[in-house]
Parts: sequence; C-alpha cells; structure tokens
Amino acid sequence: MGSAALALAGAIALPATAQAANVLTNPGFESGTLSPWSCTGNLGSVVSSPVHGGSKSLAGAVSSSDNARCSQTVSVQPNTAYTLSGWVRGSYVYLGVDGGASTWTSSTSAYSPLSVSFTTGASQTSATIYVHGWYAQGTYYADDISLDGPGGGGGGSDTQAPSAPSGLTSTGKTSSSVSLSWNASTDNVGVTAYDIYRGSTQVLSVAGTSATVSGLSPSTGYTFSVKARDAAGNVSASSNPVSVTTNAGSGGTTFKQAAPYLYEGWGDPPNVSTVMSSTGVKWFTMAFMLDGGGCNPMWDSTRPLTGGVDQTVINQVRSAGGDIVPSFGGWQGSKLGANCSSAGALAGALQKVVDAYSLKAIDMDIENTDEFENEAVQARILTALKTVKAANPGLKTIVTFGTSTTGPTYYGNRLIEQAKSLGADIDVFTIMPFDFGGGSDMYGNTVNATEGLKAKLKSTFGWDDATAYAHIGISGMNGLSDQQENTTPAIWTQIRDWANSHHIARLAYWAVNRDRPCPGGGVVSNCSGISQSTWQFTSITAGFTG
Repeated sequence: MGSAALALAGAIALPATAQAANVLTNPGFESGTLSPWSCTGNLGSVVSSPVHGGSKSLAGAVSSSDNARCSQTVSVQPNTAYTLSGWVRGSYVYLGVDGGASTWTSSTSAYSPLSVSFTTGASQTSATIYVHGWYAQGTYYADDISLDGPGGGGGGSDTQAPSAPSGLTSTGKTSSSVSLSWNASTDNVGVTAYDIYRGSTQVLSVAGTSATVSGLSPSTGYTFSVKARDAAGNVSASSNPVSVTTNAGSGGTTFKQAAPYLYEGWGDPPNVSTVMSSTGVKWFTMAFMLDGGGCNPMWDSTRPLTGGVDQTVINQVRSAGGDIVPSFGGWQGSKLGANCSSAGALAGALQKVVDAYSLKAIDMDIENTDEFENEAVQARILTALKTVKAANPGLKTIVTFGTSTTGPTYYGNRLIEQAKSLGADIDVFTIMPFDFGGGSDMYGNTVNATEGLKAKLKSTFGWDDATAYAHIGISGMNGLSDQQENTTPAIWTQIRDWANSHHIARLAYWAVNRDRPCPGGGVVSNCSGISQSTWQFTSITAGFTG
C-alpha cells in the first residue's frame, strides 16, 4: 500500500514555475534545533544519527498515547500546486498536510522517500505540514523534508516582518557559555522563532525568549544579537547588541562521573577496597544523607556525619585513589529538603557535609510526595544548591529524580523549569529509568527516557544537543527492579555504551550492595535476583568515560 501511494504521488508533477523552491524553514534540522517545527508531547528532538543528509535529523519518540506529531506552518499561494516530500525511517511514518493529502510507509530500517502532492484552496494562504509515527511503534526519524512550490506572496499573504527583539541582556556566563534573554517581538500573524547571532554568524534558533550559547572559549569577548522570524520567513531588524567576556577556564576537564550507589545501612555492605581493586571503579554515590533532627545532617538519620562507619569507608575509597558523592534524600526517611524550614537552613545543612568531607560534588535524590511532588520543596532544594554552589567554587551539583519511558513527568518537567527560573546552575540532571511499570525493554526505554530529558533541557535552556547531553545522568537498577523489570549485564553494557557515545555526564546504578548473583532470589537487598558474576555491574559501570 505504501509503495502504491509512492508511485501514484511520484506521477503527479509539480507545475513548471521559476518560483518553485522549498518553502519550509529548517527542512533538514541542520540548525540543531526544532524551531520552527513544533512537536506534540515534547517528543521531538534533533539527533545526529541516523541522518539522511547533512549532520542532523528529526527523531520522534512516539509513546502509547502520542504519535509524536511534528508540524510547521508556512505561507502559501492560493489555488497553487505543491509537492511535499521527505525521507523517513521507522514503523508507520506519515507525511502530510493538515486537511489535505498524506502518505505513509509501513516499516523501513533505512531511510525511504515519501512524497505527496496537493493544490491549495482558492483563498488559502497558509498550510501546516506534518510528519508523525504511530502509537507504540518505536521512535521514527525524518530528514530533508521539502515543500516545493512558490512561497507566499500577493493576494493577502504575510509580508510584514516582526518587530525587533528588545532588551537583550546576558543572564549568566561560564568559561564556555553565555546565557541570554530578551523581550518578545510582536507580529501581525505570530513569531515562530528567534535567531541568535554571534557577530554576523547565526549560531542558534529557539522558540522562546532565552537561550544559552555554548562551545565558547574562555576569557574571550563575544557580541550577540537576536532577530525574530515568522512563519512566512519574514525576519525582523536586529536587537540591541550585547557584549560578554566569558569566564577564565579552570584548566580542568569536563565533569564525568561513574559512581554506583553504596549504602552502609542496608544490604550486607561489601568491602569497598575489594570492590575497587576488582572492578577499577573510582567513585561511589554514598546513600543516604538524611535529617537527624533539627535540620542536622546524619547518615540515614542515625549514623554520625563523621567518625562512624561511613567516614571509615570514605577514607578507604580516598586512600585507594577514589572519591564519593553523598546522596541526600531518596524514597523514604526524614529528608533534609522536606524538613529544613527554609532554603537558607537547607543550604547550611548541605554546607556542613561539604565542609566535613571537602566534597567535589553533591547529589540531591528528589523523590516521593514530600520532595519531588511538592513544588515549594523543589524550589527550596534548588535555591539551597544554588547557594552552596556559589559558596564553594568548583563544586558540582546533581539532582536525581524518576522518569517515564518517554522522559520527565509533570514534576520532572517542573523541576527543570524551576532550575531555569531560579538560576540554580545545576550541573547534572540524573534520571532513574526503572520502576516504569511494565517497562520490559529496559535498553529502549532508558534511551527514550534520556532522549526525552535531552529534549526538555534543550527547550528549557536553549542548549544544543551536545550541551544537553553533557548535563544528563542515568541511574539504573541492576538485575530485578522493584517492579520485576530485568536489566541484565548485557543490557547495562548497552546502556553504558550508549551513554559513552552520547557523552553524558554521569552513570550510576542502585546498588553495589546488590551486585552479586542470586538467580531466582527475587528483589532483595544483597543480590540482583539474576545470574551474573560478582561485581559485574560495577565493572561495566567503571567503563563509563563519557
């Protein structure tokens, strides 16, 4: 059926006209952003593989309830023939125009062409082009989409450019990035994108009124400006310029961390020196720093901050050339984020731990209704992290939270949005891709969840793919999860390899205590419930380099 549709579409010729051209903007996604395409459910993202042409393509992470429809509205001329074409890859991928013709392919493991022709109505001046997959059929890819025909012109078409963006200012900077914001432009129809220029070179295109330009050099001056664009391709005059000099470089490397969880209060804690010598792992995420009463940090609410078994283990890790990041919070217990009365009090508690162990990083494991599903507590945690990071130059801040199979949930999205609005400057957003409920494809679901997180980070912060990946962590669960999902050593190796190839920041799992075999043993604290070799997941994790 798909082949027949292709043959029929191919037989319909575009009317000969010297004006014929591709009237779509960003047709091959080479800008590195979706704009001006818009995708349902936040399920579209720009990827670097697989591509048909150039270096970028569109990935639509369909779910069981959303077909990841991505669309773009353009100006057209009335009563005029157009041909829509593109290259797609995946199961049941559709290409069409709203209210008009469409075509599809049933399944393809390589890029295949789709094409369909249509004629606009007698008074039609705009058309919405779309591509989408089909429910629960897996991620689809699309590239080099073209709408061939004359652009909108005459007969009531949109020729008015938006007003120039105003109030361009820098809202933050690092040694390699500058964050910008500006006031929205106005337009007689509607602004669809803002193009950011570094000097005379366009470097980014976003839908909102803020962006972060990455990949810059330390201690270097740059001048930025912004122009607005509408669906007809009309471009505004330039905003005011703003000049920014990036911070001096630290001389260090990009933050990367392979740090499986280790818990001294549960699950027959292993000898950490044995684990390190057997696997090569250097970092551990130490669980859990909780409230011992009065906003006072203690291990598990019961063990002393210093001088106990946890400090002994930390000393052993450091004497073997490694280090730890404490994890504050978790699923249960008396948590500092929920119990400290203010962001200032919480920052004080975090600072006690930073001082006690001269920490290089801290992790806030934000879960359950008391922290994750409480927006005021989310804001308290993020504000405290911002405070502590400002007081401790070089300290890396990590937030860890649950996810759906397609990316952050409502509260995960809210956490990311609050991090942006508060200027928290979080280094790593780590998702826990397990306990999905029926998540049998643990590799596919982990990748899709991470891609969903990447898309949210890009749309919220204005980052490109590489910058978004560099702010992402994955924290899995070895063997059987609480919901009987099974992450085998082979699957964890796949996830590790994917994490390396996409250069994410952090890889962890729950937990080293469980990194021992017990096939048929179920979900228990001191083994994985599956067949494996001792410390196998830790060895795999140690191979994460980012």
